[in-house]
Amino acid sequence: MDVARPDIARAKKRKRNRVIIISAIVLAVTTYGLSRLKPAVPNVDRNLVWIDTVKRGPLVRQVQGSGTLVPEDIRWITSRASGRVDKIVLRPGAKVEPDSVIVVLYNTEVAQTANQAETQFKVGEAELANLRFQLEGDLLAAEASAFRAQGQLDELKATNDGDKRLFEKGFITTSDLRRSESNLANAERANEAEKKRLVSTKDGLAPRLAAKTAAVEQLRATAKLRREEVEGLQVKAGMTGVLQVMSLQIGSQVGSGTNLARVADPSRLKAEIRVAETQAKDVRIGQVGTVDTRNGIVPAKVIRIDPAVLQGTVTVDLEVTGELPAGARPDLSVDGIIELERLTDVMFTSRPAFGTGKGSVGIFRLEADGIHAQRVPVQLGRSSVTSVEVVRGLEPGDRIILSDMSQWDGVERITLK
Repeated sequence: MDVARPDIARAKKRKRNRVIIISAIVLAVTTYGLSRLKPAVPNVDRNLVWIDTVKRGPLVRQVQGSGTLVPEDIRWITSRASGRVDKIVLRPGAKVEPDSVIVVLYNTEVAQTANQAETQFKVGEAELANLRFQLEGDLLAAEASAFRAQGQLDELKATNDGDKRLFEKGFITTSDLRRSESNLANAERANEAEKKRLVSTKDGLAPRLAAKTAAVEQLRATAKLRREEVEGLQVKAGMTGVLQVMSLQIGSQVGSGTNLARVADPSRLKAEIRVAETQAKDVRIGQVGTVDTRNGIVPAKVIRIDPAVLQGTVTVDLEVTGELPAGARPDLSVDGIIELERLTDVMFTSRPAFGTGKGSVGIFRLEADGIHAQRVPVQLGRSSVTSVEVVRGLEPGDRIILSDMSQWDGVERITLK
């Protein structure tokens, strides 16, 4: 028969409870210890990052843009009159002079209108000459009439003086004297009238001639315009250069004022480059720079800044001040660099792949062992094409990582292997 042993059961239960308590304590301590451990420092391949050294010294601020070479002198040739393309003399790429004929147009109506205008002008000139002759005759007639009136007046004055002496001596009657005085008075009035008529004739010459001359000049201008329209049927280059664009076909009908061709002077080229709008704010007229044609670098200067922003860029015109290398031609792709300012003594480094503008960024700085790198806050200042100013956060001689480290944004320290 089994004997009950309650003391053994209690001992087993106490032992089991001790094991459970100890296990719980060990688990809690282990969990707490693990929670206090820092995450492992990630490893980064040294060959995949760009390391540079912070320097102090002079810094040339520059901005860069890409664009093309364009001619400074461009002329679009338009048709002076409508017409049909009768003959194409030159094709794009041909060298032209001011009198070089590019296209010949045909329009009979233009020639007829020019002949009519020329005839009207000649008729107007004849009428002006006839008017001038007529006015000269009127002036001579007025002068002759004035001379006759003056002569009659002088004659009657002499007669009246004689009659007065005869009257005093009693040789003529009172009525005879009065008749003589009346004739003298009439002659004086006639003389005054002829003088006024002469003055009026002289004063009327200029206005009548001016009116007719203006009408003739208008006819002359119209005839000249019509002649130019006829001459314009032979479309000329108008300048020395190269014919760039001309897409007409024989038989095509063109209207007055239509662009027919484009001529440019290839010896005078400028660079039109596009600069990011964030950098264009510091560009000024007159700043110097360079233009890289891929076949040589030539000096240049800023001559124009487009006031508008197009697709995040601003167009800047650079005048080439040096001799362009061989092979430079319109529409050639080029790179332009503009010098903004020269800083004498600043702390700077190469331009990082992030944080290129003014502001604060986090940059990994290598520690003394050259293996570990710690993230530090850095204040960046003015930037250039390949360099950026360091305001604070670093010291000359510090080695920093300039590669894009965005994948390690949550990490404060890395290891280079």
